Amino acid sequence: MIIFRYLAKEILFTLMAVSGVLLLIFMSGTFVRYLSAAAAGDLSPQALLVIMGYRLPGFLELILPLGTFIGVLLAYGRLYVESEMVVLSACGLSQRRLLGYTLLAASPVIIAVSVLSLYLSPKGVAAVETLMAEQRSRGEFELIMPEQFQPLNKGNATFYTEHISEDKADLSQVFIADKSTSSVVTGGESAVVRAVGARQWFDENFQRRYFVLDDGKRYSGIAGNLDYHEVSFTSFGQLMESNLRQAQVRYRVDAEPTANLINSSEPLLIAGLQWRLSLPILVVVVCLLAVPLSRTSPRQGRYLGMIPAILLYIIYLVALNAARDQVKLAKLDPALGLWVVHGVFFGLALLLFNWGNVRRWWKHRASAEVQAHA
Repeated sequence: MIIFRYLAKEILFTLMAVSGVLLLIFMSGTFVRYLSAAAAGDLSPQALLVIMGYRLPGFLELILPLGTFIGVLLAYGRLYVESEMVVLSACGLSQRRLLGYTLLAASPVIIAVSVLSLYLSPKGVAAVETLMAEQRSRGEFELIMPEQFQPLNKGNATFYTEHISEDKADLSQVFIADKSTSSVVTGGESAVVRAVGARQWFDENFQRRYFVLDDGKRYSGIAGNLDYHEVSFTSFGQLMESNLRQAQVRYRVDAEPTANLINSSEPLLIAGLQWRLSLPILVVVVCLLAVPLSRTSPRQGRYLGMIPAILLYIIYLVALNAARDQVKLAKLDPALGLWVVHGVFFGLALLLFNWGNVRRWWKHRASAEVQAHA
């Protein structure tokens, strides 16, 4: 058990470090994309972190298998380079026992990936789809923040206000610059509007919403020309485009609960179920691959085999995605599906693991044939 605890500590520590770096890389790109949507006024800033939290299980279910693979490669590579693995072998640690210890150390990861792919990730995707539908159902002015210049009207207008009431119905010290020829606040021409206050008013009789500016001025014309119009007003209202109807939530297969995918005969749902079941299997197979691929010598270094190992992992993942697409299109029998890919790489892992025995058997057979012909 001392050896197991030592190996498990090496694997899990490296796994967490690698997974943390990969998670940061994956989430950074997605966060920038959502941040751009928030800056454009398409997404509420308050919803940004909530969406990233819901997306976290989907990131982890893909990162943990790769983190486990790299973790085993780096941990065992260091042991080989520093000759610790030689000492452990001399103490009676066989390759089969090493493989057993590796799978046992990776068992928490296998369980975690199973929970993520079968339960948490679908719930997270469904929550994101619901939240995004709610964001699409909101009016532009509901996304406005005080003391910030924000784009409106698909980037054609800029809006600023010093203060917004808690119900977001009343605004004070409003500035609007609109270069479009059609706007809900500028009266159908490019203009700049400055008002002491503004409010949203809903006409219950006609079920229409209006944006009303109070005590201000509107300047319209062509920038750089002296020919412009100045209009002072005590109240200026404009009908707002109806954006209040609830947007329909369109759940993808990734958002469907796993229970809904079981016993389904639809190729799209079968592919989704097989993909979710494939991720825990992926962790097991990459552990089988990592043990023989981590073998190295002090002269070669621990990083020599990393590039071909990572390429092998990429081929594995690409093959799984290709098989999933073929199942979706009903071009591949679901009975084979993604399992044939796992079977191929499982066989490759067994071949690499027993490569020493295979080479000895081949040499013995070749030697026997030479002696028979002598």
